[in-house]
Amino acid sequence: MFFGGKFGGKGFYFGGKDQDIIFYRTENIYMKPTNRLTELSIKQAKPKEKQYKLTDGEAMYLRVYPNGSKYWQLQYWFEGKQKILSFGLWPDVSLKEARDKRFEAKKKIKGGINPIEEKKERLEAQEFNEKKDKLRGATTFEIVAQEWFSRQSIQWTERHSRGVLSSLKKHVFPDLGEIPISYISKQDVIASLRKLEAEGKNETCYRIRQKIEAIFSFAEIEGHCFGNPAKGLQQILTKPQPKSHNSLPISELQEFLKKMDADTGSSPTTLLAMKFLILTFVRTSELRFADWKEFDIDCSEPLWVIPAERMKMRKTHHVPLSRQAVSILEEMQQYSGTEGYVFPQVYNQKKAMSENTLLYFSNRLGYAGRNTIHGFRSVASTVLNESRKWHPDVIELQLAHQESNKVRKAYNRAEHLEERRKMLNWWSDYIDSSAENKDT
Repeated sequence: MFFGGKFGGKGFYFGGKDQDIIFYRTENIYMKPTNRLTELSIKQAKPKEKQYKLTDGEAMYLRVYPNGSKYWQLQYWFEGKQKILSFGLWPDVSLKEARDKRFEAKKKIKGGINPIEEKKERLEAQEFNEKKDKLRGATTFEIVAQEWFSRQSIQWTERHSRGVLSSLKKHVFPDLGEIPISYISKQDVIASLRKLEAEGKNETCYRIRQKIEAIFSFAEIEGHCFGNPAKGLQQILTKPQPKSHNSLPISELQEFLKKMDADTGSSPTTLLAMKFLILTFVRTSELRFADWKEFDIDCSEPLWVIPAERMKMRKTHHVPLSRQAVSILEEMQQYSGTEGYVFPQVYNQKKAMSENTLLYFSNRLGYAGRNTIHGFRSVASTVLNESRKWHPDVIELQLAHQESNKVRKAYNRAEHLEERRKMLNWWSDYIDSSAENKDT
């Protein structure tokens, strides 16, 4: 028996067996299981001594706290565990908005997605992007480049450091310096490099691209940017022509040596430096900054040990000294003493020989434009290889070249000093014979 309207009425059930009568009372028999709450009922809900729930249905409820705060929550099961997902604080999140969130959450759960984990990932991504945006606005390319330079220049010579910083200031910072480094695109880098290409400065363009790539690589490791927009650009840029260091033809070496010995207009120290460089075929900078403390000549196997920081490849280099080379050093002691630079300037022994002293000497002998001081390394390499007396790897070791082949590089870790000593003795005898116009 039911009393009341069609929906929402109160019902009473009378039933019994023999004399027994069972009485039930139910309320709201036909009320829907969801959407039980209204904005008004929520507003009127008062806090109690303990927190309690106002159920809206489908496992969503409003939790009312003693302090009056009201939070939307959804209780659900995922992978066999009970979870509680919060939708926010009422009235910031309205009843309608909470129901919409419930609907979306139910769809995700049905699709095998845990909405709590998804929310966590979304918040983490948002926080990450906020940090990234903040970083972008504060870290410009020039700031990162200066940091990169300060760390790398410790390993470089002072001259190389000046050159690197100067090239960045001249060719890179005007275009990219003030831009947040993470905003710089591949096209930005290309546009900057194309300017150098348009001026025909292909060698400069090649080296600048290397520096930019190194800076971005550093920035990526430090977390200043993502990706390296300068990587791989060598494929679309004009390749620089290989540098050629003019060197004497072997047939003219004898004449050069004769002219050198006959010269009376140059300082004796310049002549000795040139002879020593020819005998050892080191790089000009390695000779100019040679210090007496690097030499051991009062022994049966005299040796010059050039420290790594003065070498192009940043590796300690050993130069076995022939008797002719030792003789030159002993003669130089009359001019430079036994401390400081071996080949100082003529008028200031506290300074190393000037960079172009030997080149100007060669030019005065009549070889301007035809011969460079670096070219003597090519002359030595050619003669030694054509003699077929010495292993090519040993010759390359003495030239202090970087071995690109990994297998041969591993092999060349051995110094082969004994064979190199024999080779340099042979080379010194060859130079003596050429100067004296005798057959080798």
